[in-house]
Amino acid sequence: MNATSADRPTIGVLALQGDVREHVAALAHCGADAVLVRRESELAAVDGLVLPGGESTAISKLLQAFDLLEPLRARLRDGLPAFGSCAGMILLASEVLDTRPDAQHLSGIDMTVRRNAFGRQVDSFETDLDFAGLDTPVRAVFIRAPWVERVGDGVEVLARVPHGPARGRIVAARQGNVVATSFHPEVTGDLRVHELFVDMVRKAR
Repeated sequence: MNATSADRPTIGVLALQGDVREHVAALAHCGADAVLVRRESELAAVDGLVLPGGESTAISKLLQAFDLLEPLRARLRDGLPAFGSCAGMILLASEVLDTRPDAQHLSGIDMTVRRNAFGRQVDSFETDLDFAGLDTPVRAVFIRAPWVERVGDGVEVLARVPHGPARGRIVAARQGNVVATSFHPEVTGDLRVHELFVDMVRKAR
């Protein structure tokens, strides 16, 4: 492995549904080789994986249709670094509330997530969040977003809603090499969350 390949990890974006293009652009800007993942062979070739925002139940069905559900669970158990935003957070949870009974999840983080906790599309909003590991707040965009109602003992809370009716609700969490956010850092131009993830993948290689 030469220095260039070590500095540029290969990070996949699960490309079944959702805001794939925005994550690809963010990862490339942060120094990763971003690739699309739709097949088990593509999943096997990446150093880390992003699960994008979108519709969590649709993505869970497509994971099964593309024979990716069990391979992805296995790679997460083996320590694959992963980052999920919005629907990706739901998929990475160990328990999901207010979802379809046939929806699947990946148990990448020991947490209970409530789907669509902030309300419908018309309830979307933006706010500034203090985020663990960052010196200044991040601008967070919430679109039909979940929140975290419970975290396990090994889970680090990275951000909470600072004010309003949802004040104190957990909206970012990390367990080991797996990170999840309720919000969409890929749409604001502030790429520091992606930079943190890319650095995490580099260290895990």
